[in-house]
Amino acid sequence: MESIRVRLPEDLRMNDDEFIRFCQDNSDLKFERRKNGDIVFIANTGGETGNNNVEISADFAIWNWQARFGKFFDSSTAFRLPDTSIMSPDVAAITQSRWDALTPEQRRKILPLCPDFVLELRSQSDRLKDCFEKMDDWMANGCRLGWLIDLSNQTTYVYRPNQAKQEITGFSQLSGDDVLPGFSLNLSTLIA
Repeated sequence: MESIRVRLPEDLRMNDDEFIRFCQDNSDLKFERRKNGDIVFIANTGGETGNNNVEISADFAIWNWQARFGKFFDSSTAFRLPDTSIMSPDVAAITQSRWDALTPEQRRKILPLCPDFVLELRSQSDRLKDCFEKMDDWMANGCRLGWLIDLSNQTTYVYRPNQAKQEITGFSQLSGDDVLPGFSLNLSTLIA
């Protein structure tokens, strides 16, 4: 099943509180709100994508225990971006100083900031054009490094501010650049 995008008329669009309540009232489902107010019903992933998400997350967790970069988040964490979007990447990271600047209440709710780093792992239910749009939105809102990994096509798209996306073909090693200094992800260990 693919994700479903519902375009709401302007007078029916939800503010933050209404959207949060909508998500809570439908807790068995996963949603995102795009900058124009569209609601996206996120499809569940299959076994391969779920396994790859765990493997990737483990690499980040192990690296972060040693590097003490900051905080990493899974696909259940929502971020409210400056353009009013509320989205959840498969993996996200913010520096420790940005985490420390949040109040305890902000840390418990949808995080009111754009991550420094995002990783989107394209699943079979994701349309590539929707993935590109989402990555563009992350970057337009202040993300410093983004990876869109499309294992089935053996292609990774690397996003950096004010640059065209870089397309990398094959199962290579990705570098965290200066955003995640010293981090690298070996894609050859993942299930295609």
